[in-house]
Amino acid sequence: MLKTERLILRPWRQEDREPFAAMNADPAVMEFFVSTMTHEESDGFVDRIEEGWAQRGFGLWAAEEIESGTFLGFIGFFYQTFDAHFTPAFEIGYRLARAGWGKGYATEGAQAAVRYGFEEAGLTDIVSMTCVPNVRSQNVMQKLGMTHDPADDFDHPRVPDGHPFKRHVLYRLTADRWRELDAANVEA
Repeated sequence: MLKTERLILRPWRQEDREPFAAMNADPAVMEFFVSTMTHEESDGFVDRIEEGWAQRGFGLWAAEEIESGTFLGFIGFFYQTFDAHFTPAFEIGYRLARAGWGKGYATEGAQAAVRYGFEEAGLTDIVSMTCVPNVRSQNVMQKLGMTHDPADDFDHPRVPDGHPFKRHVLYRLTADRWRELDAANVEA
């Protein structure tokens, strides 16, 4: 479990599945995905998250607002193995219900997850990706200190050909860069 000023990033609970399915069925939450998810698809995703935890001991945490105890979504790592020039790789990801938008929760939680990834899990490189139009997610990546090289952009193999979200941007953060940024923040 990780704790930030306003969030708890914790293991998943059975009672998280219902609000998670509701947010995955929300067209606004899933705006930059090919489609929303059915309840079965959402539960299957939670099953894959839990399998990742069992295999690696870390992954996508359930994000909970401390003040209200409200389940907000997930923040953390997903091990990506689809066919691309940068995989396999650990991706920092975040998906929050609308109640958690506009409050800086994605950045706050992702900063704690990145710290865990580099300090506790021993990761040397973290990636993040999204479709080109999703600038809100890219803003979070930039706030994490991730860098973008347009030469890394790619057509996501799990997005159908011709779909407007086929093209993805890739951001990266190395442990060395993160340590430099962390040291600069401590000194400031």
